[in-house]
Amino acid sequence: MAEIYGPDYDQQVAIAAEVKNRLQHTADVVDVDWRVEHDQPQYDFEVDKEKAMQYGVAPAQVVAVMNAALSGQNTGTLHSPDAYSQVNIKLQLADADKSDLNALKNIKVINQQGMAISVGDMVTIHRNIKEKSIYRKNQKRVIYVTAEMAGKMESPFYAISKISDSLKTLKVPAGYSLKEEYTHQPEMEDNYTLKWDGEWQVTYEVFRDLGIAFLVVIIIIYMLIVGWFQNFTVPIIMLAAIPLSLIGIVIGHWMMGAYFTATSMIGFIALGGVMVRNSVLLIDFINIRLAEGIPLKQSIIEAGAVRTTPILLTAGAVALGAVVILFDPIFQGLAISLMGGTVTSTFLTLLVVPLLYYRMMRKKANH
Repeated sequence: MAEIYGPDYDQQVAIAAEVKNRLQHTADVVDVDWRVEHDQPQYDFEVDKEKAMQYGVAPAQVVAVMNAALSGQNTGTLHSPDAYSQVNIKLQLADADKSDLNALKNIKVINQQGMAISVGDMVTIHRNIKEKSIYRKNQKRVIYVTAEMAGKMESPFYAISKISDSLKTLKVPAGYSLKEEYTHQPEMEDNYTLKWDGEWQVTYEVFRDLGIAFLVVIIIIYMLIVGWFQNFTVPIIMLAAIPLSLIGIVIGHWMMGAYFTATSMIGFIALGGVMVRNSVLLIDFINIRLAEGIPLKQSIIEAGAVRTTPILLTAGAVALGAVVILFDPIFQGLAISLMGGTVTSTFLTLLVVPLLYYRMMRKKANH
C-alpha cells in the first residue's frame, strides 16, 4: 500500500494516479487499485417557489414527496400473528425508477384543489458531480494506492525497491519534492510524501520488535555468563557462536528455496541460548582442567574430545525435532533456522570457540 500525503489534494490525486500507473507496469504486481472514486453524476432538484405557489403547492410538500419516493416513507404497520414483532410498511420507488430522471419528474403532488401536479413542472434540475470521499489518517489527508504481489517474488519489498528508483522522475509542482517514508507517517503536510504501508509495515514492525527482543536476550545471556565466570571478555567468545548459526540459516533457506520470515527470526533467537550453551560446555571444561594444572593446549584438546558427544546430541535433538514442522507453510522458516543454524553452528563452534579462547588465554596460561 502506498499512502500519498501533501499540501494540495488535487496534486495528491495526480501523484497517486502516476504511482498507480507505475505499479501496473511493475513485474509481479497485480490487482492495482486506489481509493479515489470516479466522477458520479448528481442531479439536484431545486424547487421553484413561485411556480409551486401558482399551482397551489407548498415547497415543503414537494420536498416531502421527493424524499418519500427516494428514501422511503412509513405508511403503516403490518401486524402478523406469526411474526414476533410488527413490520413497518414503507412506500418508495423501485430502484430502477430512482435512476430514471423522467420517472422522477412525473411524480405527482396533490395541490390544495386536489389536482395532481407533476414535480417536473415545479422544479429546476441541475446536473453536478457528486462530492467524493476524502480519506484521512491521523487527521492528515491521504490517498491510498493498493496492490498485491504474485509470481516468484512474494514480498512487497521487491516491488518497492523496483519502483523507488523510478519515483525520482515523477513530476511534482515547482518548489516541492516527493519524499519516501518506510517506517512512519510524515509529521507535516508541507511537502509531498509517499509512505509505504500495508504488508511492508507489518514486516518492518515484526522484525523491529524481534530485533529488540534478540538484543535483550543477548544482554541477559551476557550478564548471566559474566556472573558465572567473573570475566567480561570470556562471554564475548561464547557469544561468537550466535553469528555462526546465521551462516547455516542463510544456506538452509537458500537450499529450500524459502523466504526468511518472522518465524525464521524466532528460530534464530531461540538458537542463541542453545549455541551459547555449547560454548559454555567447552570453556567450562577447559577452565576445570586449567585449575587442575593441565596446560592450555591440552585442556582445549580434552574439552573437544569429552564435550563433543553431549554437544552433538543436543544439536541432533534440536534438528530432528524441527523436522516435524519443516513442511508447514507458516513454521517452515522456524524449522529451517533450527536445523540449518544448529548443524552449521555446532561444527563451527567446536573449532572457532576453542581457537578464540586459546588466542585470548595463551599469554596468561602456562603451556
